[in-house]
Amino acid sequence: MEIHHDRHHAGYTSKLNAAIEGTDLADKAIGDILSNLDMSNKAVRNNGGGYYNHDLFWKVMSPNGGGNPTGDIAKAIDADLGSFEDFKEAFSNAAKTQFGSGWAWLCVKHGKLEVCSSANQDNPMMPGIGCGGTPILGLDVWEHAYYLNYQNKRPDYVNAFFNVINWDEVNKRYKDAL
Repeated sequence: MEIHHDRHHAGYTSKLNAAIEGTDLADKAIGDILSNLDMSNKAVRNNGGGYYNHDLFWKVMSPNGGGNPTGDIAKAIDADLGSFEDFKEAFSNAAKTQFGSGWAWLCVKHGKLEVCSSANQDNPMMPGIGCGGTPILGLDVWEHAYYLNYQNKRPDYVNAFFNVINWDEVNKRYKDAL
C-alpha cells in the first residue's frame, strides 16, 4: 500500500496539478472538475480520476474496518440493494468482472444506492460513465493495487477488502451525498 500511495497516487496528484495549472480549472474543487469534465481532455480525465479515486480509496479503508455497516448506510443498503449480502455479491461481481484495469463503486444517485464499475481512472461523476452519481465507496482493481500480495487472484483481494471497509466514513459520505 505504501508504494501504491506514495508512487501511484502521488503521480496522479502531481500530473493533475500540472494539467490544470494556469487554467480555469485550477481554482475548482475536484468534484466540480470531474462532474463537468471535457472527456477529450485526457490529462485531466486520467489524472483527475486517478487523484479523486485514490483519495476516496484511502479514506474508505481502516485497519479497524470491516464487519457490517450500521446506521443510515445499512438501512439504505437493505432498502436499495436488498440486503448486505446482496450488496456484497453485487459489489464483488462489479470488481471481479471489470475487464482489465478499473474500479468498483457504490454510488448515490437520486437518493438511491447503485453498484457499478468503470474502466481505467474513470469514475461515476464523469459524464457518461457507469451508473453515475456520487461515489461513496470505491475499490481499485488495477493490478498495481493487489498484485504484490495477491498476484493474479483478484477475487481474493476483493474478498479481503470487506475486512478493511471503514463503514463510518462510508456512512458519512452517504449522508453528504443525499
